[in-house]
Amino acid sequence: MSETELEEGLVSAAARFDRALARLGASTRDLGSRLQRHQRMEVDTQRLVHERARLATELDKTAARAKRLDDSAHEVSRRLVEAMETVRSVLAKAE
Repeated sequence: MSETELEEGLVSAAARFDRALARLGASTRDLGSRLQRHQRMEVDTQRLVHERARLATELDKTAARAKRLDDSAHEVSRRLVEAMETVRSVLAKAE
């Protein structure tokens, strides 16, 4: 192998090495960007999980309050019916 061929081989190898380093650098930057996006998604996901838990608790409290109001409304309705029946009974005796 001649000195010129050896030199051309070294130049070619150096060029391939430089291209490989450039690809490695680009891949590293891309990986770093993807890791940052992933971390942001993780933070957002945790925030959503906490918000969901808060909303679920709030929904449970609201549902319990609605049940109490419904029970109270039913009791008021029952008492009104009793009162009306008592008034009818009194009016019927007064006639």
